[in-house]
Amino acid sequence: MNEVNIMIVGVGGQGTLLASRIIGNVAINSSYDVKLSEIHGMAQRGGSVVSSIKMAEKVYSPIIEKGEADIILAFEELEALRWLDYLAPAGRMIINKQQILPASVLTGQADYPEGVLEKIRVSTDNIISIDALSVARECGTTRAVNTVLIGILARLLDFPKEKWLASLENLIPERYLEANLKAFETGYNYIQ
Repeated sequence: MNEVNIMIVGVGGQGTLLASRIIGNVAINSSYDVKLSEIHGMAQRGGSVVSSIKMAEKVYSPIIEKGEADIILAFEELEALRWLDYLAPAGRMIINKQQILPASVLTGQADYPEGVLEKIRVSTDNIISIDALSVARECGTTRAVNTVLIGILARLLDFPKEKWLASLENLIPERYLEANLKAFETGYNYIQ
């Protein structure tokens, strides 16, 4: 496997950090060198959260520069637009269609941009978009948005499905596991 650079972008509380650990765990258990980097910002107040995952035979730095992300896994539309410059020319975006209003919008200081997906499509049409919140709700918990998106990501990477399932079983608390496994399966089988 060549080096794969994945950025996970979202808002605090969406499970982005757990998602990065799950993905990193799969790569490590597949004998790849993995480097993770996390930027939490004002995560506890709904602020931007970014995780970078680099995996290859040997990785020297966790930092993903602009134009280097092979995949951007966006848990929220505006965060997808905010980090679009980091997508590689042949990169792919997986976007949750959810909109979480930032503090500046909630206080009336700014408006949430309209047509975010259309703005992204100006730069790339290599997008998989899904209402992962609705899918997670159907699976039994709104807290499984991250595993819906991981399921989609799993189809794009060359790791056996069993490795993904083992990582989920290892890292997700047992009381949430059944709903998360269902959410993963739904994402894994998602066809747009």
